[in-house]
Amino acid sequence: MSVHRTPSGSGRAPTPQAAPPFDPELSVALAALGKGPREPVTPDNLAARQERDAVTRPRPTAEDLRADGRFEVTEFSVPGPPDGPDVTLVSARPSGLVGPLPLLYYLHGGAMVMGNAWSVLPRILREWALPLELAVISVEYRLAPMTRYPGPLEDCYAGLVWAAAHAAELDIDADRIIIGGKSAGGGLAAALALLARDRSGPGALGQLLLSPMLDDRGSTFSSHQMTGLGVWDLTSNATVWKALLGDRYGAADLPPYAAPSRATDLSGLPPAYVEVGSAEMFRDEDVAYANAIWQAGGQAELHVWPGAYHGFDGLAPRAALSQDARNARTRWLQRLLTQSGTRNPRSGA
Repeated sequence: MSVHRTPSGSGRAPTPQAAPPFDPELSVALAALGKGPREPVTPDNLAARQERDAVTRPRPTAEDLRADGRFEVTEFSVPGPPDGPDVTLVSARPSGLVGPLPLLYYLHGGAMVMGNAWSVLPRILREWALPLELAVISVEYRLAPMTRYPGPLEDCYAGLVWAAAHAAELDIDADRIIIGGKSAGGGLAAALALLARDRSGPGALGQLLLSPMLDDRGSTFSSHQMTGLGVWDLTSNATVWKALLGDRYGAADLPPYAAPSRATDLSGLPPAYVEVGSAEMFRDEDVAYANAIWQAGGQAELHVWPGAYHGFDGLAPRAALSQDARNARTRWLQRLLTQSGTRNPRSGA
């Protein structure tokens, strides 16, 4: 078997070995998906995949999200980064709650090249905003390759700064903002926590990192071990990192805000929740990130779900493992909010 070099040319990648088996329930859902949606993303099909995503991904309107009055939903166009366009923020919260409410500042997934701020909200509102009495802001950041790094991250930072500065208007608690995201959004959330720390920007109560996309180098054992398996592998990952970074892909001096796994200083960050599947390519980079936070004296809760592939809970929401994962995330959020002294708006406590 041939040996692959890392993008930076700094060493040899591991030789792939037998992969961890998929959880039985998740395996059934993966097989039912078929091979079409699992086709690797390549430079040749990226544009077509983006066009298909824009057509097929559900994009609820503000009226849809209000769900017959259960939620208050407002779209804001706020100042973007210097020399950049305005940023759209979709703000949503359970109706009738008296704030200020804690805020989940959420960055959608889609590998930095797909996805939108609206499609993730129905699930977030149902699973977290209602039971935990949270306000949510979802960010419509620009996508690669039309906008390369640092554009998408700067969009997210500009929106965070605006939200914190307008906390009274939004009826949120600026001291209780949780940054979160899944996949590419999880990577952006980790980068945003680093950027806010280093710019002395708005502080975060925590960072919710769900299967975060952290490392552009493609040199971990799991990134090669899971080649051709699941729904996301090294071919797709390299394609989207190149779309985001352009000529800086794999560069030795790439800043940690572009790829958080490059960070050498993870001190002073908010508590992190890191989850990943044992049977997905992001496993090793995510486990290493949690370990680096601990080594820096920080706080991280790590979950490695056995037999889970990337995006497992979306493809098999009723599987036992998916339910366990959702419950664990909710418990972490609840503990974080309780420990921070969040008052219950309904009880007045």
